[in-house]
Amino acid sequence: MRIRQRQWSILLAGFAVLGLTGCDPSPPDATSEAPSPIPVSVMTLEAADLSVTEDLPGRVLAVRTAEVRAQVTGIVKRRLFEEGRDVEAGKTLFQIDPAPFKAEVDIASAALQRAEAMLAQARIKADRLGSLRRSEAVSRQTYDDAASLRDQATADVAQAKATLARRKLDLQFASVEAPIDGRIDQTLVSEGALVSPTDTTPMARIQQIDQVYVDVRQSASALETLRRQTGAATPALTVEILGSDGKPLGMQGRILFSGTQVDTGTGDVLLRVLVDNPQRRLLPGLYVQARVPRAHYPTALSVPQQAVTRTAGQASVWVVDAQGQARPVAIELGELVARRYRVVSGLSAGQQVVIEGIERLSENARVTPRSWHPVGASEPYDTRESSDIREQFTAAAR
Repeated sequence: MRIRQRQWSILLAGFAVLGLTGCDPSPPDATSEAPSPIPVSVMTLEAADLSVTEDLPGRVLAVRTAEVRAQVTGIVKRRLFEEGRDVEAGKTLFQIDPAPFKAEVDIASAALQRAEAMLAQARIKADRLGSLRRSEAVSRQTYDDAASLRDQATADVAQAKATLARRKLDLQFASVEAPIDGRIDQTLVSEGALVSPTDTTPMARIQQIDQVYVDVRQSASALETLRRQTGAATPALTVEILGSDGKPLGMQGRILFSGTQVDTGTGDVLLRVLVDNPQRRLLPGLYVQARVPRAHYPTALSVPQQAVTRTAGQASVWVVDAQGQARPVAIELGELVARRYRVVSGLSAGQQVVIEGIERLSENARVTPRSWHPVGASEPYDTRESSDIREQFTAAAR
């Protein structure tokens, strides 16, 4: 019996201790400090001129291309140019054997002399019979026959002259000349080859490349936006030419025209750009890129890409107010240019946007703003300030 009473006493004492422990919580530490401000890097928005461009692939075309062809049939005697050199219009490139054509000229010249002699005889006879006809010494029929022979002789002379002119032209065509100024490619025929006007292969090709075309394709919607901004059917804007690796070549061109038909498969239209090429750096067929303007905004606001966060498809940035507190602001974004978004709406010039330190922010959190310096910018990057911010981040994390 005593043992049981003792066990109940111990049990009641235990319950009493538990009750006292649950009813006597330790009071909060009234001396605990408020959370320290969060260090962030901010940028003050400023309106600036912004040009939006698009890099489009394109091919280089010669301004003019001419195929050198034979206009007469003959044997090539000489080649009078050096391959890969510039030639002027009218320069003799090939010499076809002229001997047959000279003989044809001589034959035509002799035929003309005979026709002229026959004409002179027919005129004398017609004049003599004309005098006799006035005195009625010959019949009307005799005079008419003489006059007809005179007219036929006149026509024979005209035909002989035309034949002679044609034979002289063939002799001239024996010297194959350059039809345009430009750079001549390799020769496609050699000395001793028989050429004719019906050949499918030209003798050589000449391309004018001191100026070249760059044909690119741009979406019809982008072209329409550009037209609205410039107010012209064909925008007179400067186009920068880039190499195949995307590096600028230091060459610029201007848009000549846009195509009149939209590709139903891609929705693109053709843009032709004229580029000065005095050093012949751009060769026909070369693949290049053209930096074509898409839009221009004289007073645009932009924020770095890293400052933008998205929640359920809605873009927003963190803004620091006058009280040093951060709050998210929903914005509408435009084009992305050089890793910076154009802000369509939601922000105004003079506001401070948080660029670095976004991951630790919450609504109305107190912050310590520092100026943001992008790495690689023209301004020197303050490594000491960046180090201080990292130290403050580390301390806050601890």
